[in-house]
Amino acid sequence: MRSGLVFNVQRFSLHDGPGVRSTVFMKGCPLSCAWCHNPESQSPVPEFVRMRHRCMSCGRCGEEELADPVVNGRGADDVAACPTGALQGVGEEMESEALVRTLLRDRIFFDESGGGVTFSGGEPLVQAAFVTEAMRLLQAEGVHTTLDTCGFGRWQDLREAAAHANLVLYDIKLMDDARHKAATGVSNGVILENLEALTKVHPAIWIRVPVIPGVNDDTANLDATAAFLRPLSGIRQVDLLPYHPTGEAKFARVGMDYSLHGTLSPTYERLETLAAHFRARGLTTTIGGHA
Repeated sequence: MRSGLVFNVQRFSLHDGPGVRSTVFMKGCPLSCAWCHNPESQSPVPEFVRMRHRCMSCGRCGEEELADPVVNGRGADDVAACPTGALQGVGEEMESEALVRTLLRDRIFFDESGGGVTFSGGEPLVQAAFVTEAMRLLQAEGVHTTLDTCGFGRWQDLREAAAHANLVLYDIKLMDDARHKAATGVSNGVILENLEALTKVHPAIWIRVPVIPGVNDDTANLDATAAFLRPLSGIRQVDLLPYHPTGEAKFARVGMDYSLHGTLSPTYERLETLAAHFRARGLTTTIGGHA
């Protein structure tokens, strides 16, 4: 059995693949996207976060700790002892078989809706061996599995994980490498190379494009993305995912600056206009990630 660091299991998810799903959020990500919905997932180690609006300064924590939203040197006992629930753990070590047993409790919802389990993050490839084993165990139980990845990782890890995924959700953010580095902190070279390789061996890939106003929603980027995707086999659809500021409050909780403050979500009309760039090249395109 392998162990992995999980920071959340979200049940009854409707936007991470077909049907009703349970989404397993893994901790650790090599990217630092400005619009990240889960900034608490970026660090690959367990953390303890203080919810300041709940803290009543009871004296259990020192003054220096109270000034920092990310708390080091604490443990599960401290979380349990916090009288207001202000101190929360982010990241729980789990064995693959124990996680699968938990997920199988929702089998009836998977079976009735055509759903299953999605591994997201963070970035699942940071803990590729654990995710691969968990998906293998789930497939042995007849559960549909989905890998939700940014594609930044070793090709061998992606190939082995994807081999146990019925569906791969693959993020494409920006085609220009310099712009990609500025927005996410990493080059897109490996991401694009891995996608090209994956389309040659996997038959079911959904491309996900987060639409971030002022970052990647320009015509040049969308046309370049569509042109890159058009000749690739295995791509079943493109999902345009509209930006929303859900992660802004989370950035503050973990002591990180949010650079997109004030950015508005794109309108449905704007998304339809962007979708036309992909549909014009024969790519089935949805808004919001629905099958």
